[in-house]
Amino acid sequence: MGTRATTGRALRCFALLGLCVGVTACTSQANLLLAGPGNKPGPKVEDAAFFPSDDYLRMGKVYFRNENYGLAADSYQKAVEVTPKDAEAWLGLAASYDHLRRFDLADQAYERALKLGAQNAVMLNNAGYSQLLRGNLVSARKFLLKAYELEPDNPYIQNNLRLLGESEKSVKRPAN
Repeated sequence: MGTRATTGRALRCFALLGLCVGVTACTSQANLLLAGPGNKPGPKVEDAAFFPSDDYLRMGKVYFRNENYGLAADSYQKAVEVTPKDAEAWLGLAASYDHLRRFDLADQAYERALKLGAQNAVMLNNAGYSQLLRGNLVSARKFLLKAYELEPDNPYIQNNLRLLGESEKSVKRPAN
């Protein structure tokens, strides 16, 4: 009976040891899988390139691309709440509000993006398109021409300038 008990304990110890090695191997493998291509670890909160708003920003872009502008606005709003100096999130929020025809809120978001130094071709083009949607053709032209000066080969800017030209032709003007 003593030999059986010793053998049983030894088997349990080996089983426990095997289980520990297996768990460690799984954990290591899981870490490698989570790390992604090249087994590099993903961004951590301490990394300079990672911002708390990144996940909200990513989801906002997905919703926007899928034309779910309400959900996009919600995601971008969360992004700017978490990282108020994220100009890209403010721009996404403004564009979402444009599509929801909430121009009052869009103007506030464009203003914040501008204050953060986001006066680039994309921002100017979006602000111009926003003005075009409202029928403010003079203001739209101003923004779109500034955007065109920065990126004359940008097809979105070119398209919006074409839309502006078509809008100007179709607007009824009083006879002098």
